[in-house]
Amino acid sequence: MSTSTSKTSSKPRVVILGAGFGGLTAARALAGKAEVVVVDRHNFQTFLPLLYQVSTAGLAADHVVHPVRGALRKTDVKFRMGSPISIDHKNKTVKLDSSELLEFDHLIIAMGSVTADFGVPGVSENGLGMKTVAEAIQIRAEVMRRFEDLARFEDETRLSIAVVGGGPTGVEMAGALAELKRGPLHNDLAHAAEHIDIYLIEAGPRILPMFSEKLSARATRDLQKLGVHVRTSTAVREVKPRQIIIKDGEPIPAEVTVWAAGVKGEPTSASLNLPIVGSRVKAGPTLQVENYPHIWAVGDISGALNPEGRFYPMVAPVAMQQGRFVAEQIINLAAGKPLCEFKYKDKGSMATIGRHKAVVEVGKFSMVGAPAWFAWLWLHLFYLLGGRNKIGTMADWTWNYLTFDRGNRHIMDSLD
Repeated sequence: MSTSTSKTSSKPRVVILGAGFGGLTAARALAGKAEVVVVDRHNFQTFLPLLYQVSTAGLAADHVVHPVRGALRKTDVKFRMGSPISIDHKNKTVKLDSSELLEFDHLIIAMGSVTADFGVPGVSENGLGMKTVAEAIQIRAEVMRRFEDLARFEDETRLSIAVVGGGPTGVEMAGALAELKRGPLHNDLAHAAEHIDIYLIEAGPRILPMFSEKLSARATRDLQKLGVHVRTSTAVREVKPRQIIIKDGEPIPAEVTVWAAGVKGEPTSASLNLPIVGSRVKAGPTLQVENYPHIWAVGDISGALNPEGRFYPMVAPVAMQQGRFVAEQIINLAAGKPLCEFKYKDKGSMATIGRHKAVVEVGKFSMVGAPAWFAWLWLHLFYLLGGRNKIGTMADWTWNYLTFDRGNRHIMDSLD
């Protein structure tokens, strides 16, 4: 068993569990000001907001991932690929699955989230989540495989694809599937494409509930124009292999079910002897974990509450702001300065539905259509890590825009 991060200077030792938006933001902010080690089970970060485009053949998978070491290049931050298995609170060490012990003065929990099935039977067996690159590739392969199966028929056999969850991820996924059907698949084999049905299922009374009713209605109309069957006030009771059973009404056919109904805190945190509220690590207004002032929780895993007494939304801007905030807190503590309470600055919400179709809302300001769509493209390109990824994404987007085609329609979930 080896021990790392033994103290060699007056700088605080900080271990960060998770290399997502929150973890990497904290690591970069602490670089040069603390002895930092980042731990993640993968050696890359996934740009989750564009994962649905991998699922729908709009982007190559390697354009939405970036090496963690590349993101930390030219800093003094260290990286370990692995998973935490225990925390020794008395001696302030984290044990990894490699048996390595990491000593710390401060520990940042930034382990993110996983797909939540909310106890609905059949989701894990028959639904496809979309939180990892592997899942995105699986969705793409399943859709294309079903399309190839449909192409064998010249009758009225139909293929139904259902997306469960009317938040931004579900809306963007349904819109992208509709454009895949209307463009590339129709050009490949019109008869088969015309026999594909796409459903968007939302338990609440409207999609995009975090937007105003006006923008929610606009997004609904845009999806319907693309041919998506939008079903609101439709709660799922069970997901079966070829259909979705709803609580009130007839079953919805679904040879492919994409589950985008929500996420929960990464379950590994529950095994680390930390206080849990719901699926998140319980944290106070300073983002310190309850009863453990040397441990902090940021991003999707953080159970800190906003001034209204609700959890912060599980979105990248929250994770990045919290990561930066905790880094400042640690630096201030080292300088003998008092702690502050976290205040989230909501910079608005956006969702894209399809070509020239998007909605943006920042306070009382809103934007729809082509301007909102171009704003969405620019913002996501700006936050995408890596020059190669930016260039590759721009190339894919340009090709898709000019040709109405998508060149990433490969079935690659298993290569024999």
